[in-house]
Formats: sequence, structure tokens, C-alpha cells
Amino acid sequence: MKKGILLSLLLASFGCVQARETAVAQKVIGIVVEAANVKTPVEFASVALEDKTTKKIVNGATTDAKGAFEIQNVVAGNYKIIVSFVGFSDKTIENVVVTKGNDLNVGTIQLASNSKTLNEVTVSSTKSLIEEKVDRTIYNADKDISSKGGDASDVLRKVPMLTVDLEGNVSIRGSSNIKVLINNKPSTIMASSVADALKQIPADMIQTVEVITSPSSKYDAEGSTGIINIITKKNNLEGYFLSVDLGVGNRASMLGLQGSVRKGKFGATLGGHGRAMYNKSTITSDQTTTINLIEKLTKQVAEAKDNPLHGRYNIGFDYDIDKKQSLSGGVRFGIRNFARTQNQSTELFKNSLFESKQNRAIDTKELSNSVDLNVDYIHIYKPQQELSISTQYSRNNLSNYIVRSNLDGAGLIQNKAKNDNLNLNQETTFQLDYQTPIGANQILELGGKGIFRQVNSDYTYFTAQNATSEYVNDPTLKAGSLDYTQKIGAAYTAYTFSTPKKYNFKTGLRYEYTDINATDDKNINFGIAPYGILVPSLNISKSLKEGTTVKIGYSRRIQRPGLQQLNPNTNTANVQSISIGNPKLSPEFTNNIELGLSTRFKQTFINIAFFGNETSDAISQLRTADSFGVITAKFENIGKQRNAGFNFFGNVYLTPKWTVNGGFDVTYNYLEGQILEGNVSKTVSNDGFSGGGRLMTNMTLKNGWTVQGFGGMFGARVQLQGRMGGMMMYSLGMKKDFKNKKGSFGISGENFLTNATGIMRSELKSTTLTQTSVTNVYNRGIRLNLTYKFGKMGFEPPKKTRSVKNDDIKDGGGEGGGEGGGAPQGGQGRPNGGGMPPQGGQGKPNGAGKSQPNKSNSVEKPQQDAKPLPKETPKKE
Repeated sequence: MKKGILLSLLLASFGCVQARETAVAQKVIGIVVEAANVKTPVEFASVALEDKTTKKIVNGATTDAKGAFEIQNVVAGNYKIIVSFVGFSDKTIENVVVTKGNDLNVGTIQLASNSKTLNEVTVSSTKSLIEEKVDRTIYNADKDISSKGGDASDVLRKVPMLTVDLEGNVSIRGSSNIKVLINNKPSTIMASSVADALKQIPADMIQTVEVITSPSSKYDAEGSTGIINIITKKNNLEGYFLSVDLGVGNRASMLGLQGSVRKGKFGATLGGHGRAMYNKSTITSDQTTTINLIEKLTKQVAEAKDNPLHGRYNIGFDYDIDKKQSLSGGVRFGIRNFARTQNQSTELFKNSLFESKQNRAIDTKELSNSVDLNVDYIHIYKPQQELSISTQYSRNNLSNYIVRSNLDGAGLIQNKAKNDNLNLNQETTFQLDYQTPIGANQILELGGKGIFRQVNSDYTYFTAQNATSEYVNDPTLKAGSLDYTQKIGAAYTAYTFSTPKKYNFKTGLRYEYTDINATDDKNINFGIAPYGILVPSLNISKSLKEGTTVKIGYSRRIQRPGLQQLNPNTNTANVQSISIGNPKLSPEFTNNIELGLSTRFKQTFINIAFFGNETSDAISQLRTADSFGVITAKFENIGKQRNAGFNFFGNVYLTPKWTVNGGFDVTYNYLEGQILEGNVSKTVSNDGFSGGGRLMTNMTLKNGWTVQGFGGMFGARVQLQGRMGGMMMYSLGMKKDFKNKKGSFGISGENFLTNATGIMRSELKSTTLTQTSVTNVYNRGIRLNLTYKFGKMGFEPPKKTRSVKNDDIKDGGGEGGGEGGGAPQGGQGRPNGGGMPPQGGQGKPNGAGKSQPNKSNSVEKPQQDAKPLPKETPKKE
């Protein structure tokens, strides 16, 4: 079958336009390094291919983080290659001959510095803080010195398109319907609360953060508005290695150890990070309810002190069975002990007349432990043809304890109540992926996946008449349990095609079937029907002249409810504002479309994206009031949600040592749903704009010093019944590298010139209630950091791995507490499917972002003569 016919059939099956038959074209690949140190790649170098007959530039590429470039769709002929980057002399490679049917590897190209030495400062290439790939935005957190000693939420606040509030709740383009992964892998601990999970991951462990807004069909269908993939640091150096990280601050202190050993075919890693935090906050709340013309006003002030203690520990291995097969695996343990003590004052008014005042002491403990185990196998038959098998088991045990004591005027306990909630969340995953080239510039991917998930929640309520009395069952609240079993089966296919005119097509189709069995403590079934969903995706990009790319993407997504939203436990820590889950929730379904433009000119990069999405059966918390002035928030499928907006990002090298980047996001939100007010169901809606902006600068000084500054402002999010708080912050950091390049020390601070608090204001209202709350969090921080590395290391190319990746659980949406945690681990892997498209623009799901050329050991042994690539050489990254 001709390629044109095959392409037409595949694209037509997804409702796409047919494409014409194309001619065979070749590619030119190579690596660019510094002449002074051939082991140092030059990233972002421009590589131009000039026709020697016409003297015109006919094609080109930009080097990636490893210095590699790949020029696609090159017709046979005589060329020369021109390589350039700021701070280096241009390098020209003459007599580059491309023959029909043979790809060409030009080997290693060395760039010599053109800078003059000034006070021992020499210009050299530096990695950009933010990179823009065709399918994702990448934030290089290892270059973020102002977040060092903090946690993952400090890092994510600086990533374009993301908003992180003071409590750590994350949203993409104004929506919290996202999925967060660690090294392309899920963890059951993430299903409870992303906000809590981020606090558990030290910023020092993070290598990069990837934001994927238009995932292909190889990804799980979950994550309505996008995926955030946090890649942790790892070591691929031959020999042994030990890194020590120490941080001390007024709000948190941490200690981390990471070690590895690699010898020949075998490598192993072992590490651990512990972090102790201490913070305080003040929360004020005014809520008014009106039932039967009776107005109830509740005024509350709470002073809270938090003392979380987090730990993450991991052990991993990888083994090359032979040149084409490898095996990898790992075990990750996590603990989280969160303790909060709170003194709360509550005043009640009826029709503006004072009724009563009550002081309470509220003690909250959230204790969890988690484990994640994975074993992954990959067989590479030939370049771009590979089979991978991935397995994973993940388990999280979470215990929540709340003790609420009513106090008299002298501060003595009058009576008290307790709520115990024991949770278990575990899942087992099996995954099979296969990809193969089916012609010139075409790749077909196939895969299947099974997820077996179990969620259990047991909750009890007790009361005691005084401080010394024994607890007895609370007669006003009924104990119970939830047993929730979910089975998901998935299959997908994806097809990638690129044309000589620099069009890239990536289309796919995924089917997921979900079966749910949910029962309560009396073994009564909730009667949730099974459902299937067909998920198409399409991404098209066009490379224009002078480094400009236009892309458009469409995807359909699903968001299943998470543990926090399903849990029927009634949280009465605040008796005037109660929250409860809903085990009968249905999933959300979202259609996304995105149009983007990125361009480079001189040393400036600009990206602009316009987006829109519509969600049906959107999950949100709805608040209702009773005649006592108590507001109850419960998760419901409210109805419709529509978002539309744009985001802008720019990065500029003012000098080779000084970069400035920044951007802003603007989103229009519309929500519509059914709400019960009294005994009447009515349709309500709310709309409005939300947005934010950020600005960052990084400067490398002499003698190993680096300075970095950041400032950001993030607006309130639109809810069906109001708006949830915004915030602003800034930070400044300095770092000094030791002369032996084995360590560094630094100091960083946040909001150190302003008052000691960060303020987040929320306003919620309906026809029967109004609730205004202001949270003041102690947000002035100073940290001292020290890092040192021990070991004897040599160069070793990174291993290619595969891994399980579940994208399918909706977090609590940032509207309540809960537990969470990351799963830092070695080995990046790919998600379900992991294809490698033939053109550099189409990024991989594992975050590499570009198709890598065959290295041919060119980093260690530079090739002097250009040679055609062997057609059947196994390809390893």
C-alpha cells in the first residue's frame, strides 16, 4: 500500500484531511560541543543547512540539552553546515554530501569561544531556565537557585501557565482539573491531595517540570486540562557518586543524601530526603446565611501553627541484558506526619443581635506512609522499533485524626469531640507498548493497559463530656465505611507522519473502559454503572522560516473523581463550615483545543498560545446553609464549565551571562450548574476573568557566583458560587560554586521586604449564603543551603527506560485538606506508549522533547569524516 493511501486512511478515520504522497527524504544529524571541553554540549545552538549551488539556507535545527541536532527532510545534494551560538565563533562544515536513501551523521562539531577573558570570566553556553517544545513547556528547576531548600510548590509557582496558591493548590490556565506525575509515574498518594504531595517533595530533588497541555493518545485519558510531569534528579555517570544537600531556614530545614554506583551493565541508586517545616497562619471568616427571613452571622478568627515532617526514600537499579534489552526497577517509600494546633474563636449573631461566643482548641493530625514498586523491561529491535513491558504497585495508608475541644472563659476544656478517618488507596498496573516505523517519516504505535484500583475509608465519631471522660460514640453522627473498587482497561493507537515541507501530523485514538463497584458499611451497593470512552487526539505543527513554528492540537479528556472527593467522611473540624465527599460522583469529560505560535530571533524566544475547553459533568464543591447558620460543602457534578484564554511567554539573552524571561496568562471562565437552595433546585451560573504573570532574571557573575530574582502575581479563580483567593510573591537567591565544582553554598529569601504574611482572600455567595474568608500565612522566609558531591565518575550515556504512568485521578481541587505525596525516583521512562517521532519537534512523553540521533560514541571519539548512518544500528539514548 502506498504511503499516501495509508496516510489518507489513517487520518480519515479520525476526521482529518487527507495528505498527498510524499517523496523519500534523508536526515542529517550530529552533536555540537565546546572545543575547550568536548564533554560539554552546547544547547540552543543554531544549525543551518546551506545549498552550495543556490547559496541559500534550505533547512535547519536547534541543538537540544545534549547538544544533539537532527535536520529532517533533506533531499540529496551538496551542502555546507553553519553552526552558531552567542559567545562562540561560527563553525562551517564544507562538502556535506547527502546521497539518496542514506541518512548522514556529521559526528561531533566543536565550537570555539570567541570571548575575551575579563577578570577570569569566560563566556560559555548556559542552559535556559525555560524551554519550549512542540508538545510541552519545560522548566529547568536545577537552574532555580531561589527555590533551593523549599518544596515543589515553590518551584511550580515559577513555571509558565501554572498557578499555585498559598495552600499549594495547582491549576493550569485557571483550571485545577490536572494530573501530576513524578518521573512519568503516578502514586496513590497523589490521589488524595496534590497540594500536600508537593509539600513532600524537596525542591532540591527536582531536575525539570514539564507542562503538557495537549497530550496524545499514548497518555491516559485523565487530566482534563493538562499534565504536570516532575522529573527528579538522577545520575548516569560511570563510577560511584554521593551528594549531600543541607538547608536551614526560618520556615523549614532539610537534609538529603543521594548516592549511586554504576559499573558496566549495572547501575544502582539509593537516596533519602527529610524535611521539617514550621509555620503559622491567621484565618478570619465572616459568613452570613438567610433562611426564612432569619439572618445568621458567624464571625471566626483562628490562629494556627503547623509542624509537618516529610521523608522520601528510594532505591533503584537498571541492568543491560544485552545491547538491545534492558531491565530497570525501583522501590520508593514515603512518610508524612502533619500536625496542626489551632485556637478558634466563634461569635454568633441573629438578625444583627449577638447570641453567643465559643472558644475552641482544634488539634489535627494527618499521618501517612506510602510505597511504590515498579519493574520495567524494554527491547529495542532497531531504530524506532521497540517493545516495552511495565508493571507497578502503589499503596498509600492515610490516617486523619481531629480532636475539637470547647473551652470555657478560663481556657479549660468543657467537652470535646473526635473524628477518626482511616484510608487505604492502592493500585496495580500492567502496561504493554509497541512502536515501529512503517515507512519514510512514519511511525505506528500500539499499546494496552490495565489498572486495578482499590479505595477504602473507615470513619468514626466520638464525644467526651469533659477533659477526663472516656470517649463514647457520637449519637449525632453515624460511623460508616466506603469500599470502592475500580478496574480500567485501555487500548490505543497513534500515528506520526512528517512531510518534506515541514508539516508534522500526530493523530491517535484511545479507548478506556471503567468498571466500578462501590459499597457502604452495610454492603449496600451504590449502583454506579460501568462506562466506556473513546478519546481522539490530533496535533499538527508547521515549521516556518527562521525558527518559527505554528501548531494546533485537539484532545478529548476524562477526569475521574479522587479519594478526597469520594470520601463520605464528614469533616467537622469547623462546626460552622463542614465538608463531605460524594461516592456517587461521575467523571468529567472535556474537549480541548489549542493554537500556538513560537519563534526565535537573535537571542530572543517568544511563545503565544490561544486555548479553549468545555467540560460536562464538572466536579465542584457546592455550599448549602441550614437554619442554624451552618454551611456544608459537598462535591457534586455541577454541569458545564467553559474556559478560553491565551498565555504569553518570552525569554531573552541580554548577554551570554544574563537572561530575563517572563509571561502572563489571561483566562475567561464560565460555569453553569444545578444547585439546591432550600427545597428548590435551580440553575445558577458565574463567570469572570482570572490571570497571572511572572518575571524572572538570572545572572552569572565572576568567581562562580550566580544571582537570581523572581516576582509573580496570581489572580483569584472563578467558582460556581464565587471566587477563590489570589496571591503575589517574590524571591531572590544567590549561589556560590566551589572552585573544584563539587559543591556550592547559597542564600535565598522570599517576601523579605514586605510584612510577614501572604494574604489570600476568598468570597463565596448564593441567594441564601455569603462567606468571606481571609487567610494570612507567615510567608517571609530566609534559607541557607549547602551542597557537596563525592565520588569518582566518568561519562556514561543515559539509559533508555519505560515506566507505568497513570494520569487518571482528579485531585481534591484544592478546596479542602487531605494527604498527598510524590514518588521521586530514578529513571524517566515514558507513559503508556512512548513513541519516538521522526522529527525533532514532536517531543517524547518522557520529557526528552526531541528525537535523538544515533550517538555513535561521538561524544567520546569525535568523528572526522561524515559517514552515512547504518540502517540497522540499535539506537540507545
